[in-house]
Amino acid sequence: MQQPTDLSGVLDALAPLRPPSAPFIVGITGAVAAGKSVFAGQLAEALTARGERVESVSTDGFLMTNARLAELGLTDRKGFPESYDHTALARALTEIRQGPATFPAYSHITYDVDETLARRIDPPDVLILEGLALRRPETGPAKLLDALIYIDAEEADLEAWYVARFLGFWAAAEDDPQSFYFRFRHMDEAAVTGLARMVWAQVNLKNLREHIVDARAVADLVIRKGADHAILTLETSGAA
Repeated sequence: MQQPTDLSGVLDALAPLRPPSAPFIVGITGAVAAGKSVFAGQLAEALTARGERVESVSTDGFLMTNARLAELGLTDRKGFPESYDHTALARALTEIRQGPATFPAYSHITYDVDETLARRIDPPDVLILEGLALRRPETGPAKLLDALIYIDAEEADLEAWYVARFLGFWAAAEDDPQSFYFRFRHMDEAAVTGLARMVWAQVNLKNLREHIVDARAVADLVIRKGADHAILTLETSGAA
């Protein structure tokens, strides 16, 4: 079960943060597997229903390529702040306020930036930017965001969601040699579950505790989710 699509409370909380001229740039961050992409889609749907022109992009596209990460010895730090091209992200957000801007994209199937998925976007009424590396001001686009939403949940729930997502990609890769997850198809489900839990503990949980969670204190809106992804609470903050 996903959170309800009635986001009137979220829209009301965002309204005072809107700048006098478009685009209204809204960042959505939180742990890996917190449901950022799903929530971004629901927020876009709610805004579109109000007559807004909305575009959604992800910070994943601003990750360094796997090849570049390998060159820098950062393969095991993928998703951590130093694995992103923050300059390119800031440039794209600056350009979209003036005119069309290009946003690179990432494939969760190949587990790498995919140049063929890059999009040239005209300034919309609202630009939703979801993903990691959105802490302000230490990493990410800092004041280039008009509003920052943090999706919060219990660590145990986040782990369960991550493992479920990993298993989903693994199952879908059965007949897809191009998928990053095809390399794990020789493993049974129990072994893959163990692998996913290990990756969560050694990479994603570490990143959450050391970096991602810091965004909660500077977010304009904190959305607390339950184990079923339902929104439990909405908290506004005094973030600058």
